[in-house]
Amino acid sequence: MTLRAIDHVQIAIPVGGEDQARPFYGDLLGLAEVAKPAELAKRGGAWFEQGAVKVHLGVEQDFRANAKAHVAFEVDNVAGLAARAEAAGFRTQFDDDLDGFERVYLYDPFGNRLEFLKPLSAQE
Repeated sequence: MTLRAIDHVQIAIPVGGEDQARPFYGDLLGLAEVAKPAELAKRGGAWFEQGAVKVHLGVEQDFRANAKAHVAFEVDNVAGLAARAEAAGFRTQFDDDLDGFERVYLYDPFGNRLEFLKPLSAQE
């Protein structure tokens, strides 16, 4: 058995948080919301995709934000994304502790930490 790829990541959100999540995952990150299979839609949550990037938001009854554990996404413009996030009222935290990368942490409306990075060798 060989792992070939990650199909999707799941991020927990609180019950009823779907409408609050859409401006962050849809508008800010540019992910399109896709319909969940009917049986899974009964559980709540929302699915977002852009190409091979798939983010599933799952409802958790006893929700606690992931303040340390996180998903890291490679992007082509860290500073631009951070500026748009700040303008939209989302919390950002720049971190230059990783040699060879420009990166920022963004926090979704529920406090989940997400990392966005760009190799410094990649030109815009």
